[in-house]
Amino acid sequence: MLSLQSASDARWLAQVDAHIDDILIDHAHCEKKAAGVAMNLLFSYVDHVPLARAMTEIVNEELAHFQLVLDLLERRGIPFRKLSPSSYGQRLHAIVRKEEPARAVDRLLVAGLIEARSCERFALLRDHVADAELREFYGSLFESEARHHATYVRLACDVAPEETVRERLHWLAAEEAAIIAQGDPVARMHS
Repeated sequence: MLSLQSASDARWLAQVDAHIDDILIDHAHCEKKAAGVAMNLLFSYVDHVPLARAMTEIVNEELAHFQLVLDLLERRGIPFRKLSPSSYGQRLHAIVRKEEPARAVDRLLVAGLIEARSCERFALLRDHVADAELREFYGSLFESEARHHATYVRLACDVAPEETVRERLHWLAAEEAAIIAQGDPVARMHS
């Protein structure tokens, strides 16, 4: 369902255990960035009305999630602050093809893979953390991330033939798996 070719390993859960505050702060930044990606896609492909409608919904939902994470941080007395991001997103965006319509397909599929990884990580957090509030919180976000992933893949199939999209998704998912396996030394949602 999620198109991922690997599961997160114990290394990431060890980072979570040691740095949950940084994970929560980074999660807020990820929601903000996800809204920005959807907004950029909306501006780039404004003549594609189904994409514009879907991106509007995703922007609104991601910004609502951003506010939820900010509220969670505030309840816990964790100040929201700037963090250096992991290299995950930058490395994925670096493999996006440059020429249209292949660029549109890749941008949608990369966004979908990031949503899929977030979904997988939210499920891990839901099942791993001892804190009941965090378990409930991450469980509540799981479904929307899976839906966003499916939306991005569906929209890519509007741009190119489904077989072409599926082949490209398989290749990008292998690249994503290699990036996530390398990890990052800093504790982040996608480290």
